[in-house]
Order: sequence, then C-alpha cells, then structure tokens
Amino acid sequence: MTTELLAPLDLAFWHLESATHPLHLGALAHFGPVPAPPGDEPPDVLELLARRAAAVPRLRMRVRDVLIPVGGAAWSADPDFDVRRHVREITLPGADFPAETARLAAELMERPVERGLPPWEMYLLSGAPDGSFAVLVKLHHALADGMRAVAIGAGIFDEIAAGRRPARRSRPVPPRSPLPGLSSLSSLSGLPGPGRLLDIARDRLGDLGRAVEVGASVVRASRLDGRPTAALAAHSSGTRRIATATLSLDRVHRVRRTTGGTANDVLLAVVAGALRRWFDERGLPLPGADPRALVPVSRRRPGAPPGPGNSLSGYLLDLPVTEPDPAARLAAVRRAMDRNKAAGPFRGAGAVALLADQLPPLAHRFGAPFASGAARLLFDLLVTQVPLPRSALSLGGAPLRALFPMAPLARGQSLAVAMSPYDGRVHIGLVADGAAVPDLDALAAALTAELDLLDPPERGEEPGA
Repeated sequence: MTTELLAPLDLAFWHLESATHPLHLGALAHFGPVPAPPGDEPPDVLELLARRAAAVPRLRMRVRDVLIPVGGAAWSADPDFDVRRHVREITLPGADFPAETARLAAELMERPVERGLPPWEMYLLSGAPDGSFAVLVKLHHALADGMRAVAIGAGIFDEIAAGRRPARRSRPVPPRSPLPGLSSLSSLSGLPGPGRLLDIARDRLGDLGRAVEVGASVVRASRLDGRPTAALAAHSSGTRRIATATLSLDRVHRVRRTTGGTANDVLLAVVAGALRRWFDERGLPLPGADPRALVPVSRRRPGAPPGPGNSLSGYLLDLPVTEPDPAARLAAVRRAMDRNKAAGPFRGAGAVALLADQLPPLAHRFGAPFASGAARLLFDLLVTQVPLPRSALSLGGAPLRALFPMAPLARGQSLAVAMSPYDGRVHIGLVADGAAVPDLDALAAALTAELDLLDPPERGEEPGA
C-alpha cells in the first residue's frame, strides 16, 4: 500500500487539534440553479459531488501511526473508503437561504472531522426557492494549506473535472530521518560516504542556526502576559459563528492605484478600519495596543504545482486600529508589510511555522498540549487570502456565484478572516468564537463601510459592491 509520511508542519497541525479547536479549513460555495438540458433531467448534484470527490486521490487517504520514525504518522490509502461517509445533503427551509447556510456552516465547522477516516467532509445545502444551492467543504489543515486546498477542492468543478487525467501511481515517500539512508532498518547498506556526511552535518548546523534565529525572534515578539486584545479574547467556548461580506475588487484596485502598495495592503487596512468601527459601535474602548494579525505566506514558488501538505510561513502585522484616519491606516499597513517583505518569509517571528521542520515527530506528538496555547502569545487574529482560479467555474452547469473561505481558530483566538477574489469581487469569510464575538454580522458590515471610506461610491454605484 502506498504511504507518505506527514511533513513536520502537517504533523504539528494533526496533533494540535482538540475537540473545541478543530483544525480544518473550510469553504462555503454558492451556486446558481442547475440548468435543465432540453428534454433531459438535470444532473443529480449530490451524485456528481460524490463521484468527483472520489476521483481525487488525495481524498482517499487517511492518517495512520507509524513505527519509524518514532512518533510519526503517514498518509495511506483507506482500504474501506466509502465516499458516502464524506458527502451528504442537508435540505434547509429556504426562507432566508444565505443566512440559513451561514448558520448551518457554523454548526458544521464546530465539529472535528472523524480522524479514523480521510479527514474531509462535503455538504450539499439545498432548499433555496429558486433552485440555487451551496456546498460546504471541510479539509483538515494537515491535509492541505490554502493553496493545496483550492487545488483539491477544485476537482469538483466542471472545468477541472473535465480536464483531469487519470492519476498516476505515486511512489512511496521515504520517512524523514536525520541522515539519508537511515530511514528504515532495511536501508543500512546505503550509508553515505565521509564527504557526504560532512555536507549533511553542515546542512544540519545551518538548519539549527536558522531554528535558533527564528526561535529568538519568536521570544522577542511574544507577549509574555499571554493576554490578547480584550475584545478579541476567547475562552474556548467551542462554538462558532460565521459571517460573510463581499467587496468590489475593482474598487480595491482603484484604491491601490491611487495610494500604491498592493491589493492585499488595501484589504488589510479595510480589516483594521472595520475592527475600529466595530469597537466603537459596541461601545468598547479602543485597545491600548493595536491588535496583531498573523498573515500567512505560502513558501511555494510562483507557478509551481501545489505539492502535498503545508508549505507556510507568515508575517506578523500590528493592525493600526488606533489610527483614526483611513488613509493613514492604509499607509501604516503598507509600510509594515513592506518591512515584512524586505525581511522575507523565512525570518522574523511570523516564521514560527518553520520551527516545525526542526522538531522530531515525537516532539510534535507530546509537545502539542503545551504548544496549543502559544498562538495567543504571538497574535490576536488571523487574516489570510486564499487565491482561486480566475476562470469562471460551475458545478453540474450551475455557475459559481460566490466562494467564502473559512480559516480555523487557534486556541486563545476568537476571530479569523479569510478572503478570496473571484469574478470581480472579494469574498470574505469571518469565523469567530460564538461566545467572544456574538455580533459577527456587524463586523462583516463594517468591512463594506470601510471600503466606502477609502473609495467613496460613485454616483449610481452600490456601496460596498
């Protein structure tokens, strides 16, 4: 049976999960009605989902413990794979379909995926009066980062499924080990020569040096009191709320062309302004220090195929919530992100994910209970952007209208903001701890209002759209 060891960061995500803090990514996709072919019945969307998901090899893999390396785990094909255990349909009343799907998605996102099975789920949400429908996708973070999740999930769309080639049998990946040739007891005859051993030792010392550098920067950036921004503190209620917002991508780029920087800088400034507005509307005092956001950064090379597992680093960004001027907020974000990019994703406290590569599997297994609360020492919320294919997408002929990504909440965190540009709009999914952020819809509305401050709507233009 083909097996593949979990990479160190994947193994960390696998062990960091708990019942109240499941570590799966999500996406809530809204589709228009399925067109009925002339003289024929429209396709069965549930059957289509099941068939296409079953054709993605990665979705047939589950996690199993291994003996070597000690504490490690590997992906292996599930011999009893049944796609019907992963793909289900839920019919909603349909009186307010968008709101109903968000409420149900929040309930479903609370629940960890079943760990003895391939760690993913899909739900077809039907019941809209006009025949439109939604699909909720859950993928464990050990299975994929955002880019890889898009590549896996895209297999359900008509355009990608039609061009899929039969999967080639992949070669087993040897377990990670300190020295090549020592990955298993059967390979002792393949020991490297003295010169190669020196090269390996030099590489390992370099890795250790980088780990020490990252570790030192993490300690410097840590807030040792462990207290996040008061209004963003979570007490692990285990409940989830989900809200969505949609912004005009043309207007985001219009701001970018006027002020400089990137579209992501503009969106980060919008999040900062929305938080300020949200604090004010709730009658809360502004925090004494700006809330800190973790902005994940992919380590994959542009244009490179999305390989298996996670390949992430990150930047830490103090969102300028205490700055009252919208233009000054954007300028502060741009300067901070320019500094982050100049340092690169492999340096600084935001690169804490790189430490996972330097730890043995046993450390991930037994260190997870201690590491799970470390996130609150570094950041208050997660803000991430998930790219989508630029081409128009459909499922069973039904056009994709919107896709709202959803990021997991680390222990001690109460808010995660994920954004995906698609079809001229930026679709934003907000996931929050249900007890810590009960009025998440107000924060979603504040995002629209903040873009209007940076780019006042033109005559006849719908605000926020």
